[in-house]
Amino acid sequence: MVADKHPGYPEDNLHKSARHNPLADDARLILASGSPTRARLLRATGVDFAVEVPTVDEPALRARTTDGAEAASIIGTAKAVAISVQYPSAWIIGSDQVLALGATLLGKPGNRAAARQQLAQLSGRTHQLLTSVTVARGGKPVWQHAEVAELTMRPLSGAAIERYVGMVGEEVLGSPGAYHLEGLGASLFEAVQGDYFSILGLPLLPLLGYLRAQGVIPE
Repeated sequence: MVADKHPGYPEDNLHKSARHNPLADDARLILASGSPTRARLLRATGVDFAVEVPTVDEPALRARTTDGAEAASIIGTAKAVAISVQYPSAWIIGSDQVLALGATLLGKPGNRAAARQQLAQLSGRTHQLLTSVTVARGGKPVWQHAEVAELTMRPLSGAAIERYVGMVGEEVLGSPGAYHLEGLGASLFEAVQGDYFSILGLPLLPLLGYLRAQGVIPE
């Protein structure tokens, strides 16, 4: 399930970046994200880009809606716009991912205790990963794409959860569900349906297609 749109954006969603790098205002492409995974995915394609980490209040933004896809869209757009107001001539990429377990939305666990709790909730059940990417320019969103993936986690005993949490790196604590499918997290699942890159955190192929169409990256 996918969606492309050119969204409007309420002013009260804007947040300033926590830091201001001395980038030229006409920098071609900036990834507004502190995610090492998103940066690795984009870098692996040979695209030239800079990284700026925005400051947005993700819990507050997520609390504005009970719809996971809308929450991912709001947060990803907030990230892109926050950096775009600083570099209005640049093309800014913002992305977010929300995990939906039925009507329950799960964010980043942040610590190992929360990771254990999320894994216990997901054990033996199917959940959705709702991933949104926004491109902003001139302080406004100009393009957006969304993806939905379904993942079924195998039943996990308490011992299996403890073993996994003990082995996995700190980086996964910044991902909903406390897993990275490209690593040890793959061992947690029985079935996965959806775009692989979006599951990792960035709808890469439609993003690259849009950037090529705009002349931001070469054909």
